[in-house]
Amino acid sequence: MNKKEYLKDKWLNIIILLAFYFVILLILLAFKVHIQAIIAISIIYILGILTTTIMDYIRKKTFYQDLEKKLENLDQKYLIVEMLQEPNFLEGKLLMDALYEIDKSMIEKINEYKTQTQDFKEYVELWIHEVKLPISSLTLMIHNNKGEQNKKLLEQISRLDNYLEQILYYVRSEDAEKDYLITKVNLSKVISNVALKNKDTLLENGIDLIVSDVNIEVLTDSKWLEFMINQIINNSIKYSKKEKAYIKIIAKEESDRVDLAIYDNGIGISKEDLPRVFEKTYTGKNGRLGKKSTGMGLYIVDKLCKKLGHKVSIKSEEEQFTCVKLSFLKDDYYRVIEKETK
Repeated sequence: MNKKEYLKDKWLNIIILLAFYFVILLILLAFKVHIQAIIAISIIYILGILTTTIMDYIRKKTFYQDLEKKLENLDQKYLIVEMLQEPNFLEGKLLMDALYEIDKSMIEKINEYKTQTQDFKEYVELWIHEVKLPISSLTLMIHNNKGEQNKKLLEQISRLDNYLEQILYYVRSEDAEKDYLITKVNLSKVISNVALKNKDTLLENGIDLIVSDVNIEVLTDSKWLEFMINQIINNSIKYSKKEKAYIKIIAKEESDRVDLAIYDNGIGISKEDLPRVFEKTYTGKNGRLGKKSTGMGLYIVDKLCKKLGHKVSIKSEEEQFTCVKLSFLKDDYYRVIEKETK
């Protein structure tokens, strides 16, 4: 708030005060008050107006400037009430009371939505676990009754199971820190679990899985890592070529990190789409060409990597290859904790 803005806001008050001044002046002249007395009264009146106006301007300017400055520096704007000092003028107090009530109402509404969201998430998780039981039973029944038609059914059931996994981990990703446990995990074991899970689909599509140099331990959560690798493998299968298709998985240990590269010789990703593959629901050119995709897999992988402190990157050339790399940083903090607990 500057002087110009303040005077513009107070223009009606100023006009009224000037009008009263002229009325008083006319009364004094009518009663033939001595000119020196009129001048003295005028000076006192004007000084009184100026003094009260300046004092009012200073205290309001101080409060509103402090409000604007703190509001600008705050990331969570709703905390502004906690940051301000109690103003010493009525308008400021009314504003503070109004902000307090607004914040209180907002917090109550947010807590209500949080409760509803949490209830829904718990229901979704329970529903997914219940649906997985008949899916497992169907998979077992199909394995016990081999046939060409059953192979196709098995592929569709595998896709259904993968989509359920996506929903489950997307729901959990909002509160991932409550669900994961950082431990030493052998990459070989996790990759074996993913390979076994996708065995039928790999065989059905004639895709060779080549794994090497993965007997390395990293600090992560095995369950979350298995999901992430499974999503990447599923993308490689989905966008594989018809002939001589393969997926290579190789790990490399550096001084500060471990890199796990998942490489395929599939249809690749266009240059235009590559920067956006981690965006939510983005399917790009490949999705428009008839490859059914939710565009959620890599989005969730990226989100979980950020939660776990890992990094994910991707390189690709259209009709040539795609390489997704997961990087696990070596954190000295975990090593210090481990030594202290021994």
